[in-house]
Amino acid sequence: MRTDVTFLSAGLKLAGHLYTPDEETSGVPRPAIVVGHPGTGVKEQASGLYARRLAERGFVTLAFDAAYQGESEGEPRGLEDPGQRVEDLKAAVSFLGTLGEVDPGRIGALGICASGGYALAATATDPRIRAVGTVSAVDMSRQFRLGADGAQDPAVVAGMLAAASAARTAEAGGADVQRFPVFPATEEEARAGGPHVHEGWEYYRTPRARHPRSAKALTWTSVDRIAAFDAFASVGLIAPRPLLLIVGRAAVTSWMSVEAFQKAYGSKELAWIEGASHVDLYDKDEYVTPAVEKLSGFFGVHLAV
Repeated sequence: MRTDVTFLSAGLKLAGHLYTPDEETSGVPRPAIVVGHPGTGVKEQASGLYARRLAERGFVTLAFDAAYQGESEGEPRGLEDPGQRVEDLKAAVSFLGTLGEVDPGRIGALGICASGGYALAATATDPRIRAVGTVSAVDMSRQFRLGADGAQDPAVVAGMLAAASAARTAEAGGADVQRFPVFPATEEEARAGGPHVHEGWEYYRTPRARHPRSAKALTWTSVDRIAAFDAFASVGLIAPRPLLLIVGRAAVTSWMSVEAFQKAYGSKELAWIEGASHVDLYDKDEYVTPAVEKLSGFFGVHLAV
């Protein structure tokens, strides 16, 4: 069952979908999982799919839109603020802890793509999160600074930082909020950007998963916030709580999950989904099903009474 809910994060009202198992439990509180969406995504896409599939396996789950995005509050629209994104995840944990159907001592976090990095940062500093899993984890800072494949020319991020600075100056002078498009305008341009750019374009800009509220552009003032953030800096603080990183064998971004795994201590697992690319794990059933099975087993063990 899915219920529309709202909760506050640093004073902003966030919109979420709460998923609960259909079967009766005689009033016994259940384990719960907060599910964060990919960068530019919304709760109706990948995070909602994973939340629903995990609810079918007995968990209470919460997928929600980040502040400044989707149906959640926050101006300017399209701001990607890593600090706020981490705060959103913690606020979601707080909200779940207030629900009678949830055992507040058995809450986990799942982050997909950018939320994979944010979930690691949130878990590192919030001991209420008993276990954390990621799917196609990305640290947005590394992606902006180094590129999806880790081989980007440093001049790219230098140019973006210069543009972000210029946007701040323009806005201070009274200009409208300055934004840049997330994806190319046409499939031809997307293909020219390489397979990773094209698969993101196909997911977000075609009937495959297109949603009217997913972010089409980000504010330029997102760029310097993102560049200075490091989602993996505190990964060592997660231990002794368990960590599961799920990544596609064909994902160009897989090096980031490997790096996070190497920085972690204690109970940790890097699980490969053969044949899957980064975006394949968002919605393709042949890859989502084994990922959900792995996550269900992981949280089933580590969120047990």
